[in-house]
Amino acid sequence: MTTHVLADTRVLTGRSLRHILRSPDTIITTAVTPIALMLLFVYVLGGAIDTGAAASYIDYMLPGILLITVASGVAYTSYRLFLDLQGGIFERFQSMPVARSSVLWAHVLTSLVANLVSVTIVVGVALLMGFRTEASVGAWLAVLGILVLFTLALTWLAVVAGLSAKTVDGASAFSYPLIFLPFISSAFVPTDTMPAPVAWFAENQPVTAIVDTLRALFGGQPVGSDIWVALAWLVGILAVAYAWAVAIYRRKLS
Repeated sequence: MTTHVLADTRVLTGRSLRHILRSPDTIITTAVTPIALMLLFVYVLGGAIDTGAAASYIDYMLPGILLITVASGVAYTSYRLFLDLQGGIFERFQSMPVARSSVLWAHVLTSLVANLVSVTIVVGVALLMGFRTEASVGAWLAVLGILVLFTLALTWLAVVAGLSAKTVDGASAFSYPLIFLPFISSAFVPTDTMPAPVAWFAENQPVTAIVDTLRALFGGQPVGSDIWVALAWLVGILAVAYAWAVAIYRRKLS
């Protein structure tokens, strides 16, 4: 049974990846907004922002930009899933010997691959703009692991949106709050510069813990308790989103 699921997931993931290869503008579009934000903040606004850190501003802001990249990218997962649902392909798969779970996992794995490509593009541009890191190989692997977990958590939320949406616009609009969330965190300015109510929210929402962890890893600094807070948020969101998505999917197919 497991072999059957893995084989079906591999085939369907290949189908989804071929769709992206035929339309690479989805990856390019996902990377454009974060790159534009980097250019704006570094070359226009960065000189007026005091982070209190010795590192350059691009080193400070890059973790938040990477999260925005992923948040932008998962909207396409919701969009593609909605189109598949409306196009009747799920019903066709039901009449074939295809494992039901493989349909969702194919979209999730496609999202993971596409978003990691977009993140790589953004990091490459950041290096050209002056980003420098003291991260060791182990720290880079930790950064990769956190970004993978973040992508999976948001992608399963995208699956929920794609299965629940009534319109194409509704399928992708769910990502707007996710893109906005890093702006109310420590991603671009220290939280202690914010008004007290905003600072409280910023310090206690998941993005700040994730950003602070990535920033410490890039800077070769101890991560402290931030990494455990970040992991707790990510695992919790992933578990809830996965269970929610599976429940909706089963109801759709029943």
